[in-house]
Amino acid sequence: MDPLTATLKIRAKALELGFDQCGFAKAEPLDKEARQLEEWLNQNRHGTMGWMENNFDKRINPTLLVPGAKSVVSVIAGYRFKENEAYDLRTGGPKIAKYARGRDYHKVFKNRLKKLFKFAEETFGEIQGRIFVDSAPVMDKAWAQRAGLGWIGKNSNLLNKTHGSWFLIGEMIIDVPFVYDAPETEHCGTCTRCIDACPTDAIYEPFKVDGSRCISYLTIELKDNIPSEFQEQLGEWMFGCDICQDVCPWNRKAEYGHIEDLKPREKVLYPEDRQWSEITKEEFDSVFEGSPVRRAGYKHFTDQAAIVQKNLSEKND
Repeated sequence: MDPLTATLKIRAKALELGFDQCGFAKAEPLDKEARQLEEWLNQNRHGTMGWMENNFDKRINPTLLVPGAKSVVSVIAGYRFKENEAYDLRTGGPKIAKYARGRDYHKVFKNRLKKLFKFAEETFGEIQGRIFVDSAPVMDKAWAQRAGLGWIGKNSNLLNKTHGSWFLIGEMIIDVPFVYDAPETEHCGTCTRCIDACPTDAIYEPFKVDGSRCISYLTIELKDNIPSEFQEQLGEWMFGCDICQDVCPWNRKAEYGHIEDLKPREKVLYPEDRQWSEITKEEFDSVFEGSPVRRAGYKHFTDQAAIVQKNLSEKND
């Protein structure tokens, strides 16, 4: 099958499976990104995320993950929903990042990507490949940019003209050639709203983020207690953070998502009349079953909720 026909078939199937966009990039070493990643790691910007140092060669070269790989197929799906906007307008309550208010996107994407890979097998015959959803050393934002699905913003998130940054990414690396998309150019201009809004100064210069200072890192990745100098700066965020995305002008124009599983759950948006720090382990497991919030663990989540409740109480005094 010629590359153009193959491209049209896979893109059409990806959209049929519920993804909003699908792009194609040639599988080759990420030389520029490798230099940037090495510098970032050497400066210890990754905090306690030691896994970022592992499998460096595979992280910057997809042909080491899938021998003989010719292409990286990237897909995105939006998670902007009106229910989130009503929730975010409320003040005085602890908040969870928007992406984590519904079902774990890893599960949502994997199910669909498995179907896309099966379709590829049925279409092309015997192929070699793997699917990834933030589950292996794959630089998903870099590949999505190369596939024309967006540009890296000053807050290091991927931005898309249609979906802003309210979308999630997955990819399929396979040994099938396609017609490759042109990389998206940068459209942040002189805007510095994300840099100005970050309460911990994690965006230390445009396009560079100190992961060890990011509220998302502090409330999700960090397994130790949150350092005292950052506790007040958490503000209302007890799991993840959307501050740098909420202020981004591109997100005002973002289209709404349509995958039901990514929609926020009612019991997460409007918990029973009780503080999050006081829920039991059984309640935590029930409310956040199949949710990204489970990554924090019960104790860390309730401890962080207590910090945020203290912040909000002092703010209202």
